[in-house]
Amino acid sequence: MATTRTHLDRLPSPVRAAVEQHTGPLLEVVEASAGFNSEVAARVTSVTGTWHIKGLRAGHPRAWTQRREAEIAPFIREIAPALRWRVETAGWDLLGFEAMDGRHADYAPGSADLPEVAALLRRLGRTPCPDIELRHAEQRLERYAATPDDLRFFAGDHLLHTDLNNTNVLVNDQSPQGDRARLVDWAWATRGAAWLNAGYWVIWLIASGHTPTAAERWASKVPAWHTAPPEGITAFAAANRNVWAEISGADPDAWTLRLATAAAAWHGHRE
Repeated sequence: MATTRTHLDRLPSPVRAAVEQHTGPLLEVVEASAGFNSEVAARVTSVTGTWHIKGLRAGHPRAWTQRREAEIAPFIREIAPALRWRVETAGWDLLGFEAMDGRHADYAPGSADLPEVAALLRRLGRTPCPDIELRHAEQRLERYAATPDDLRFFAGDHLLHTDLNNTNVLVNDQSPQGDRARLVDWAWATRGAAWLNAGYWVIWLIASGHTPTAAERWASKVPAWHTAPPEGITAFAAANRNVWAEISGADPDAWTLRLATAAAAWHGHRE
């Protein structure tokens, strides 16, 4: 469920002052138009630079996501915006990220962004999983797998993003080809089998108009995909059908229903 947004101007004055210790006086604040898991999400500009700020109240049920992003940030600088500062004061936790120029990736069939996203997932596959506390993929999918034995397919020691919504992929058309995309929003970072990154992408590709066969063809551009046993892919499709059926049942709006339909289509294709 989306979190209600709080404008930066409405934060307690000590929080605003703490932010400006890092930025200097703010000249412009532009509220983010996508991603509603943060209470504060804005692009801010001062005479010293530009940042993307995201934050939650310290007592928010998802406050742990702020900690997760802060902990993982030093290890993903080649594939994600850099974390420049963190403010924890007056009951708020704010993260100040490097503001990257770019746009949300287009996952539609025929999009020129698809090779860039595949290249990004290849770079993610080469990124070592940091020695920090992360949930394991088999833990996250335990309630949703068709059988307990299926969980063995998801286990591994590789870094997973797990939320490959196209709005979490920023593409900068001015960067060199093959290095134009970056991944944002690492709150759901997970440890697991390397091929799962491509698997999570498949669901979003189907939701964006690809057939399951075409989506798996794009997944095959990621080398780790070829390490997945066919029965493991089918087990993952089944688990995600159950995940999205639950999400769309609890929060039935256009995008959750679209993902539930996509996940069900993939599982139907794999059966």
